[in-house]
Amino acid sequence: MKILVVNDDSINASGIALLAKAAMKFGEVTVVAPAQQCSAMSQKLTIRGELRVEKEEDFPVPVKAAYKVDGTPVDCVKVALHYILKEKPDYVFSGINDGYNVGFDIAYSGTLGAAFEAVMHGIPAMAFSNTMHAPMDIAEAYLEPVIQELLEAELKPGEVWNVNFPSVDPSDFKGILKDRPVAGVPVYQEKYIPTIHSDGSVSLEISGHPLPVEDGVPEGTDVEAVMHGYISIGKVKSVVL
Repeated sequence: MKILVVNDDSINASGIALLAKAAMKFGEVTVVAPAQQCSAMSQKLTIRGELRVEKEEDFPVPVKAAYKVDGTPVDCVKVALHYILKEKPDYVFSGINDGYNVGFDIAYSGTLGAAFEAVMHGIPAMAFSNTMHAPMDIAEAYLEPVIQELLEAELKPGEVWNVNFPSVDPSDFKGILKDRPVAGVPVYQEKYIPTIHSDGSVSLEISGHPLPVEDGVPEGTDVEAVMHGYISIGKVKSVVL
């Protein structure tokens, strides 16, 4: 099996190294990732100018090859398919993102954007995310068996597996909840703090805060699962397929 591993947190993120290492258990792995942080870019695509592509000789996992692209997660998928790879990969793995991709937040996600780009090219995809700025103990322990199970499960055209790992102590881990639908709420709430300048213009400082557990999280959803110490597994569908 040939696997393309991508992300939105950049080639230097710890999550993509962990995902690439796990992916190597299942096939030949090529990594193509943004040179810089590209979170919340959804399916943003570069259509003007140039994209610089460089081989990453110091990638921490001995994959077949690793490249960084001076562009978006979607650019990385397109560059991989149209320039780097000689054959279409059998699967695309995206992540592991630093921050949940659940609820309405999946609409903004570069991690999901890359996965959606894959399925638009007829390639099945999985997206993986973890609690923001948190250890990946649960992800590291359960990533390989989750991948194995999902490789053997059915995906319809346009569907992506969306896996989110909670950041809890292994002794507090509750288990895995499957078929989690997307909650109809955003997880990260933005606040805009204004500063008014002498010329009348305004600067807005952006501050994001996660949804508190006690704020009526919809039952049975992806958000409820991760907030209560479970791995959440569900399917999300590209809007174009």
